[in-house]
Amino acid sequence: MNFTRIHHIAIICSNYERSKHFYVNILGLNIIHEHYRAERNSYKLDLQVGEHTQIELFSFEHPPKRPSYPEACGLRHLAFEVDDIDATIAHLQKHKIAVEPIRIDPVTGKQFTFFHDPDDLPIELYER
Repeated sequence: MNFTRIHHIAIICSNYERSKHFYVNILGLNIIHEHYRAERNSYKLDLQVGEHTQIELFSFEHPPKRPSYPEACGLRHLAFEVDDIDATIAHLQKHKIAVEPIRIDPVTGKQFTFFHDPDDLPIELYER
């Protein structure tokens, strides 16, 4: 096998408009394509992350809550690399988004922190 990159990460949200606002207007991701699937009463929103990666934001009626505490087996969190972690934190806090205190990765010496999306999905910021 020859994986070349991660193409996309799929996220299921409980409130489509709230999550769309969060990912587009607060995090600043660009919309590639938005599609309403009438047969499922569901939206699929493709969002651009950097040059090569996408987030697929799905809405479904009554999705089960994500088990986070204690953490469940499976994908743990989504991490974004940022150039300026302090500026990114300030932007999030301006939008009333709680951000954990900055930590230092003991292996790389880089700064990182976490915040949550509207459905409590943990999102990491990791300095470049």
